[in-house]
Amino acid sequence: MGRLFLVTLEGKIYSCKHCKTHLALCDDIVSKSFHCRHGKAYLFSKVANVTVGVKEDRMMMTGLHTVADIFCVKCGSIVGWTYETAHEKNQKYKEGKSVLERFKLSGPDGHYWVNHESQIIQSEQEEV
Repeated sequence: MGRLFLVTLEGKIYSCKHCKTHLALCDDIVSKSFHCRHGKAYLFSKVANVTVGVKEDRMMMTGLHTVADIFCVKCGSIVGWTYETAHEKNQKYKEGKSVLERFKLSGPDGHYWVNHESQIIQSEQEEV
């Protein structure tokens, strides 16, 4: 394995919640209205420090898309996906953009997001 080169972003950043690697800037958010298996997700015009997985066709809520999962370049955690091709004309704006799952990120203020189920589990553990 070679030397790992990371891009350091400046400004309000979103980072990998596992290793704190910079992934995207707040200024590059296109939409905050996306959803994934773990809850909310954000569409970004560009992301950094990710590797791209294998392209595959996925049927999503908005139609068929060719996407590839994206992974944190440092720790290998899956952090979202990138849109290669949108097959519906009204979804073409997504092409070349990436979605980062909020559950997998640390926000600009350093806080993590958790889904409701995680909060319930944590509350039950605290009672013990």
